[in-house]
Amino acid sequence: MAKETRSFAVIGLGAFGSAVAAELARFGNQVIGVDLDERRVASMAPTLSSTVILDTTDELALREAGIDQYDVALIAIGRDIQASILTTMNLRMLGVGTIWVKASNRTHHRILSKLGADRVILPEQEMGRHIAQMLNNPIVQDYVSLGNGFSVVNIVIPERLEGRTVASLGIGTTHDLRLLGVMRGTEFRSATERELPLLRDDKLIVLGKRPELRHFGDVL
Repeated sequence: MAKETRSFAVIGLGAFGSAVAAELARFGNQVIGVDLDERRVASMAPTLSSTVILDTTDELALREAGIDQYDVALIAIGRDIQASILTTMNLRMLGVGTIWVKASNRTHHRILSKLGADRVILPEQEMGRHIAQMLNNPIVQDYVSLGNGFSVVNIVIPERLEGRTVASLGIGTTHDLRLLGVMRGTEFRSATERELPLLRDDKLIVLGKRPELRHFGDVL
């Protein structure tokens, strides 16, 4: 069965918006890129399904461009907080099903949340936490925050732990964490293989709360 695709409107084609739009298009989705800057729109035209130069603070212009027909909208407008807020209000009034918005600061975040944005993103803070987590413990290769204090991390097995079994690491016993599985190159090994001898550079996929994950990483 073919993968079901969705349609996305990405409003604001700066560094953040254009990167998201390009990746969504690469996944095979229908993506329209929207910006007031003609050069930004022109640069993304070969990559996206369609592009348009548009003032998104104008509700009528949004409707005429058919933005209300898209499943999801990402508002990635940069420093113009007023334009971001007005665009969010317009998309909500047009009935766009899911609206994600990039915020510039905490105050902007609170306003957007009150306006009914489904998800408000602070990219610089989220990326800062991401990088700090990896700098703090080099064996943590990557992590994803799930909210409510929970994260999923990829922990790389160092050479000194080669030959140890999954069970010997104390995940789920000594440490209040859940092992989701082990990646060995491109092969996925089930978390139920408790006696699996680990190899250098195996990646543990572990779910848990951040303090316990940090403690586990320090122990390793």
